This record gives sequence, structure tokens and C-alpha cells, in this order.
Amino acid sequence: MVDASKVLPIVLIALVVISAFQAFQLNSLKEKLSDGKVSVSSGSKGPVAASTGSAAASSGSGAQAAVPASIANLPSMVGGC
Repeated sequence: MVDASKVLPIVLIALVVISAFQAFQLNSLKEKLSDGKVSVSSGSKGPVAASTGSAAASSGSGAQAAVPASIANLPSMVGGC
């Protein structure tokens, strides 16, 4: 049987390596977004430019996203105390 004192360090090292790799990927993606090399798509037709502030949300277009009828009248807070 495998001893837990041998498995635990291996698992911890693997987690640290994976998290370091993901941090590098995230930093690279943030740089590409800030340089304008990558655009963000909203899932609808055509690409949508990435926005770092709320200026795009309050641009005055007045258009709201379509909400399915099944979730249109949900309370603002579900659960909690």
C-alpha cells in the first residue's frame, strides 16, 4: 500500500505547478486583452470589444439583454439568512 506521507507532497507539488502555469496563462491573457490583440465574444453574432469599465454599459443605448420568461421574475436574493 502507498504511504500517505509520500503521496501528499507529490500532490501538493503538482498543485503548485498547475497554479503557477495558470497564473502565467492569466497574466499573458490580460496583457493580450490590454494590447487589443484579443477580442472577447459575447456568444452572439460577431465579436464584441472587451471593456474594462462601465462606460460601455452606460453608453445610453438603452438596449437590455433578452431574459427568458422562466427566470424573468426571480427575487434579487435567493437563500441566505
